[in-house]
Amino acid sequence: MFQVETLLDSIKWDDKGLAVAIAQNVDTGAILMQGFVNKEAIATTVSQRKATFYSRSRSQLWTKGETSNNFINIHDIFLDCDRDSIIYLGKPVGPTCHTGAETCYYTSLDDSINQQDAKDKLALSTLYTLESTISERKAEIEAPQNGKPSWTKRLLLDNNLLCSKIREEADELCRTLEENEDKSRAASEMADVLYHAMVLLAVKGVEMEDVLQILRQRFSQSGIEEKKSRVPKS
Repeated sequence: MFQVETLLDSIKWDDKGLAVAIAQNVDTGAILMQGFVNKEAIATTVSQRKATFYSRSRSQLWTKGETSNNFINIHDIFLDCDRDSIIYLGKPVGPTCHTGAETCYYTSLDDSINQQDAKDKLALSTLYTLESTISERKAEIEAPQNGKPSWTKRLLLDNNLLCSKIREEADELCRTLEENEDKSRAASEMADVLYHAMVLLAVKGVEMEDVLQILRQRFSQSGIEEKKSRVPKS
């Protein structure tokens, strides 16, 4: 606890004893929300491992999820280089925003300026923008089709085609190593593997976040131990 107090004393609190805290999804990297914290809020977060903030309007601590049960379970806490802001790195349980959105950041300023519909457009990384696009194509399959289907829709509708493309692209990726091709070629082939694999995940109803969570959980295990722990195929 002494070390926690020492770290808290090193933070550059404002004149009200507060600092900004940003909650970030440990698996997806998505920015979930922003709030204010004081020493007690961070100390509570450290001890209880749930994102806790300080309400300026109510002048009291509040834990995200205390009424909705949509907690943010904390995995780590980071201070920035100037020690005047904090990141709560955690795993959300359910949607973070009070509106029911996955995060509190779903309004695109660029779309608003360009008078495009910015509603419910989450601030996504490249990987999750791709996943979102594949999900949209999957949803569109139910609607009447005009013209030829896109490549993604063809893959979604044909398991044999999809699996053959994954095998083909994986082989091409391996050949970049075997034939000593340059890094850009390896990156391009990996992009193909990732795209086609994500289409398969969409077919199976598996989200990338599920995959990344499994990878994170394996960090503390050896590969041999992890394989032994797998449930046998039925």
